[in-house]
Amino acid sequence: MVLEEIVPAISLIAVLILVLPAFLKSNSKLKQFLTNLSIWTIIVLVVMILLYLIIR
Repeated sequence: MVLEEIVPAISLIAVLILVLPAFLKSNSKLKQFLTNLSIWTIIVLVVMILLYLIIR
């Protein structure tokens, strides 16, 4: 069971490392960065809530 948790975590960290530099470069202004970050936060929360309701 430990391997089933480690492999997805490593994959998510690898994707974050690949995407983060471009995300930070394209959001050089603080207002734009906060807007995009809030949009992504809302998207992630909606997906997490939907998955919780479906799996439950």
